[in-house]
Amino acid sequence: MSAGLLLQYIVVALIVLASAWVVLKKQFPGTVRKARGAIALGLVKPQRATWLQALGRRIAPPATGGGGACGGCDSCGPTKPR
Repeated sequence: MSAGLLLQYIVVALIVLASAWVVLKKQFPGTVRKARGAIALGLVKPQRATWLQALGRRIAPPATGGGGACGGCDSCGPTKPR
């Protein structure tokens, strides 16, 4: 396999992963939030290295003030007409 073909496969794989992430965030925000929380909890344990703990804090989803209906973006509900 030539280097050009390998580079092409890598670029296509990155594009597919990025588009899959966008679809997951838009269609399944609660699932993405739960997955991010589970990964972050595994990384912030005290026995982990400090750089892993920092990565876990960056991955962790932002805290919400109240429990939304779906646990997603907290922007559900009808908008008021102008």
